[in-house]
Amino acid sequence: MAKSKSRKAPAAKGRKTRQGGGSKEGTSAAGKSRKQARGAARKGRTAAVARQPADVRRGPALEGAATGPPPELVARARQVDARLATARPEPQVELDHTSALELLVATTLAAQCTDERVNQVTARLFTKYPRPADYVAVPLEELEEDIRTTGFFRQKARSLRGIMEDLEARFGGEVPGDMASLTSLPGVGRKTANVVLAHSFGVPGLVVDTHVTRLAARLGLTSRKDADKIEADLCALLPPERWSDFGTRLVLHGRYVCRARQPQCDLCPLRDLCPHYQGQETADG
Repeated sequence: MAKSKSRKAPAAKGRKTRQGGGSKEGTSAAGKSRKQARGAARKGRTAAVARQPADVRRGPALEGAATGPPPELVARARQVDARLATARPEPQVELDHTSALELLVATTLAAQCTDERVNQVTARLFTKYPRPADYVAVPLEELEEDIRTTGFFRQKARSLRGIMEDLEARFGGEVPGDMASLTSLPGVGRKTANVVLAHSFGVPGLVVDTHVTRLAARLGLTSRKDADKIEADLCALLPPERWSDFGTRLVLHGRYVCRARQPQCDLCPLRDLCPHYQGQETADG
């Protein structure tokens, strides 16, 4: 059973504040100067990016490409994989579970909710509802109250009820171990299915959540926006036996290091492989 670990994030660097005041003429001149500085930085960043190969700054154009992704991109993806493997040698999903059923429930509840909060809720939930039939038998209102603190509890309760009814009716109360069957369950998409397949059945699968979407773009591994297409692009860059761990490591790296608003670039082992970081360095320089 994987346990959540609390980590202290490094203190964010304070931002410089602008000082106001001065005459209207001085303010106008200062504004013009800032505008010119921004323009110069933008030109420098554009020039630096333009010098990079197209596949680095935009990701592979895999649609209709018979030859597959560029070799340079494959090599870089494997470097990313190797470095993350060194940084996180034993990647684990941070949702507490002891079975495929519990992981399916926890992943469903984790939508728009932190893993820590989900783990607090499931500590009681899994004892109360050990089998799919238990979720079906309880009044929907009671199930809603049991999961209320995970947010969107009414929608999640309906999803859980539908999933459990299908498991009972179609799969003998057991969680299936293949993508087609899992995604046939109400509200279960490829992301949830890949989590369950990778961590409960050992089936290769690359999870694409908001963290993976962000990192794949920043690292220049894909230019896609659709999660299924991002998954296809990333899977094309690595052998199947690397998919599960690579996806989990990207999630953890995005959660604790390459954050959306305040990426901890000074702690990142991927800086020299990251076009996003290189672009920032060019702009700041």
